[in-house]
Amino acid sequence: MTQGAAASGFSVIQSQIKGLKERIDEVKSLLERQQELLRRRGINLPPNAIDRLWTLRSSIDQLSVSLVDSHMKLTQLRRLADTTALINSAQETDLVLNDVMETVIQLTQAERGYIVLRNRESGEMEFAVARGLSAEETAIGGRIVSWSVINQVVESGEPLLTVDAGADDSLAHSESIAGFALLSILAVPLKVRDEVIGVAYCDNRVMAGLFKENELDLLTSFGQQAAVAIENARLFEDIRAQMALVEEMQVRLSNIFASIGSGVITVNGDNCVIVCNEAAEAITGIRNAEVASLPLRQVLGGVTEGFYDNIDMVRREQMQYIWAERFELRGRQMYWQVVASPLRGDDQVSHGVALVIDDLTERKEQEEQRRLLGTFVSDELLENLGSISELDTSPTERAISAMFADVRGFTAFSELLQPEDLMRVINRYLGAASEAVTNHDGVVDKYLGDAITALWNTQLNPQADHALRAVNAALAIMAEVNALHQIIDPDHRLHFGIGIHSGISVLGMVGGANRIEFAALGEAPDACKFLQENAEPGEIIISADTYDLVKEQFEAEAMPARQMKPGFEGFDTIYRVVSEAGYGRPGALNGGGPR
Repeated sequence: MTQGAAASGFSVIQSQIKGLKERIDEVKSLLERQQELLRRRGINLPPNAIDRLWTLRSSIDQLSVSLVDSHMKLTQLRRLADTTALINSAQETDLVLNDVMETVIQLTQAERGYIVLRNRESGEMEFAVARGLSAEETAIGGRIVSWSVINQVVESGEPLLTVDAGADDSLAHSESIAGFALLSILAVPLKVRDEVIGVAYCDNRVMAGLFKENELDLLTSFGQQAAVAIENARLFEDIRAQMALVEEMQVRLSNIFASIGSGVITVNGDNCVIVCNEAAEAITGIRNAEVASLPLRQVLGGVTEGFYDNIDMVRREQMQYIWAERFELRGRQMYWQVVASPLRGDDQVSHGVALVIDDLTERKEQEEQRRLLGTFVSDELLENLGSISELDTSPTERAISAMFADVRGFTAFSELLQPEDLMRVINRYLGAASEAVTNHDGVVDKYLGDAITALWNTQLNPQADHALRAVNAALAIMAEVNALHQIIDPDHRLHFGIGIHSGISVLGMVGGANRIEFAALGEAPDACKFLQENAEPGEIIISADTYDLVKEQFEAEAMPARQMKPGFEGFDTIYRVVSEAGYGRPGALNGGGPR
């Protein structure tokens, strides 16, 4: 039944009771007027008939008062029932406080009222909301706010009811009560789990006895519900503030994660991904939006079983661990550096493991490439190459100068020495030749037993004056050999025959899966070997193409090829370097040794 229907029904009952009382009054008057007349005619009324009518009239009056009182209680209970919705409302604290205050005034019909709440940080009671009081009256310390009543309710945890506050000895010391002639006062504690979080207070300055036990019980019950509603609203605001803080922290963490170059992945106790940064996307190959909650084994395909053993060890021993992870992925050897750390909360309880992964695969490949290139070129030239990743070693056709330098007489010489002595001697000659090549920025191409090949103007050492550098390197080899002859056993003196050609060649990496090296293919390496075969011990033979590039710097004698081979008919005229231009013609370049 709605409140409107209940009010209508109560009005009907009141009207009927009123009519009944009027009929009793009419009967009573009629009997009183006719009583003497009836007696004269010998008719007597039943004994106490009129008194019984008075008793009935009094009972009806009591029933009417009881009905009014019951109706009022029912109305108040309905209002109280309506307030239960506050408990489950997700409102702001201020809105809940206003609703509670309005309900207090409606339930008690008080003149004024206010609510004080305990500050959760300081523990002090603070004014929260009021009705019927001015801002000045509700100021902290204001006399109109009866702090003596508030403190009494807070300390006792029990409600307080006064019929006449001025005559109540327990409140006689209160300045606000005495100064403002407060009469009716009702105050109830607001409790949550037996803890007083505040007080709901109302009073009246005009009418004593306004509040009775009924209002006290009603407001006490409501106070319990109101306290829950207020606490829920506070908790809701706390949660909302915490959520805002979490969102802010997530934004900050996302920005921090995005700024980290390393891949960062956090996993829970079941090795499922919690969160990862953008850098991890390149490592895992899976979009970050799809990674969350996936098993780590699904995200990091290909890593070794030891990877997960290390994570378990970090989780078990609660200590950081760093290791290098090498594995093969889609035919490519991968190299990671992994730092795993326990993921702890404020309670120092482990919630998982944080992984910081640096993919060093490209760096390792560059280091290996640099190591490989270091076998071809000098350290100085290698430093000048810049980034290995930017170096293009794909097959390329270039104009280069190629040298072939062979130690003459080595075959017969090798028959006279023990193997270890033979190796020591030949290494001294090849070492001298290598040093001369690298000193002139050449690339040592190969060691072929007792011979060495070198290249200029490759991708590794681009040079406009490659022919000039090659000839200068050949002269340096001859000078190094002459110097070596001054300090070694005369029986160990050997001589180089050197051939140099400048022409087109294809350069790039050749080999198989287990071995790869830089090489030159085509005319230039083949022609310099042919020219070397035409050189006597201590001679430098260059092609006509090379001579055209260096004739302003060196003097050379044209001569017919001593040994002709099929395919080299175009090299019928060759040139023997005899000196630097302008210095005349010196003796044999080998220092006078046999030719």
